[in-house]
Amino acid sequence: MASTPKPTPTPTPTQDEFLLESFLALETPEGFKAELIEGDIVVTPPPDGDHEDHLSVLNRQVFRLSRTEMQASGNKGLILSRGGLCPKNRAIPDATFAPRGLRLFRGAEPWMPCEGVAMVAEVTSRKPLGDRAAKRHCYARGGIPLYLLVDREQGRVTLLSEPAGDDYTRTVSVAFGKPVPLPEPFAFELDTADLL
Repeated sequence: MASTPKPTPTPTPTQDEFLLESFLALETPEGFKAELIEGDIVVTPPPDGDHEDHLSVLNRQVFRLSRTEMQASGNKGLILSRGGLCPKNRAIPDATFAPRGLRLFRGAEPWMPCEGVAMVAEVTSRKPLGDRAAKRHCYARGGIPLYLLVDREQGRVTLLSEPAGDDYTRTVSVAFGKPVPLPEPFAFELDTADLL
């Protein structure tokens, strides 16, 4: 009598793999966005008008004044490097900028690697600590050269640059109304007076 072959056991996913699979399977309500930041799934409701106005101020200046012509996306999912404070991370910055010549967004999957991204920007909303700390570490680990934080609660704009490991090594922070020098490939002073 022939023996029946035993089925090959299905490997049990690790906790990180299970978290990522669960995250990718999420269906959020229209207008909401879900991100995986420092091992936590964060679901954010649609932004208020002031949030969008601040982004508009930033986008307008980048498009008009940057030395290098830029592309921008407000909904681009980025896959960020793992490790340290950022085990498995997927973020959707409020704005993602890349030199137009790269055509980085054309043909990209919903979640794309962050190579080629020149700058990400966040405007604080209901949970500003995530933008101030968690995303800062994840964007640095991803090697994104510039992180611009518009902190509405503190009335400040902070530019973080020179990523190394889990953080940025250079910080310039100014009150709304003061200019922020953006380095190459932007090479202009961001006027923050319209944020007042």
